[in-house]
Amino acid sequence: MDSKFVIVTIGVWFLFMVLAIINAGIRNEVYKPVVGDLAAHQISSIVFMAVILVVTYVILRFSNLEMSDFEAFFMGAIWLFSTIGFEFIAGHYVFGNSWEKLLADYNLFEGRIWGLVLLTILLAPYIANKLR
Repeated sequence: MDSKFVIVTIGVWFLFMVLAIINAGIRNEVYKPVVGDLAAHQISSIVFMAVILVVTYVILRFSNLEMSDFEAFFMGAIWLFSTIGFEFIAGHYVFGNSWEKLLADYNLFEGRIWGLVLLTILLAPYIANKLR
């Protein structure tokens, strides 16, 4: 792995954090008042999964970063663990959310599909690498 891999991996993850904040704002201000909390969560999760896939594909295609399947999966794993770490550390200690509230988004049986977003984050570099 070279410095380009590190720069793209870290840079795209920070871009995702900015896009996630924008997505959350749209969810709370646009979707939630119209369709309620659960449907707003589902809509914004699906939108964000699409954003992750498109952004990953575009950046990998135009960065000319050559990656093996392992490196693409490793990039996704870095994004996944960074996202989970940020979500729980910042979510609890900075934003004051309870652990119960943070864990609630992982309950697929209650219609919460955040876990699918995390799966998308993990697999997006691998998928994009295969498509280009």
